[in-house]
Amino acid sequence: MLEIESFEELPRSGTPRANRGTMLLARRTRTLVLSTFLLLGASLASPRTEATPATRNVERFAVKVPNSSLEAGAARVLVQAPSETARSVVTDYGRYSSIITHFKNARIVGRAGSQTDVYLEVPILNGAAKIWAVVRFAPPETQGTQEIVRGRLLKGNIKRLDATWRIEKVDEKKSVLSLELLMVPDLPAPNSLISGELRKAAGKAVNAARNEAEQRLRRS
Repeated sequence: MLEIESFEELPRSGTPRANRGTMLLARRTRTLVLSTFLLLGASLASPRTEATPATRNVERFAVKVPNSSLEAGAARVLVQAPSETARSVVTDYGRYSSIITHFKNARIVGRAGSQTDVYLEVPILNGAAKIWAVVRFAPPETQGTQEIVRGRLLKGNIKRLDATWRIEKVDEKKSVLSLELLMVPDLPAPNSLISGELRKAAGKAVNAARNEAEQRLRRS
């Protein structure tokens, strides 16, 4: 954490004019430096705005999550395929392990009404540990211009898992696909390390889903 020393008032009397001028200049310089750090910190901490156009390059970022000290890892990418095609990939749970190779094992293990229970296995920390979970995915819901698919943990060797896919229609031929992924492992690890792993996992997932959606469009 950056520590900024407190600023003291200039002496009101008994200080030579030259020294007072030097101190005033130093004070103004420190104030300018502090302001620059604060503005820079605010820009780095600010979440990505939806007004920023998505590109073909996968954009990875962090998302603050209620009731969690750990940030969700997130990523998004522009897909050269309609939103309907992107949705067909996101909801193809039984083929996740072949579409998104970061999931080493994925299979449908049950259904609850319109919801789908999926077993997922994901290596983390460069393969030093493995996360497994049964995640219940709700059917797509529409919010504004987006279709949202949410998954939540039923059981596993982790404390919490939230997965939120977002599919946004750009036009008849393009869409934006994003994933917000929060996993809280039941093992000691720095939050910064876990958050970094989640951002990488989300990036790999949206990139793989984008590639599959575009391949499906070409095959159709």
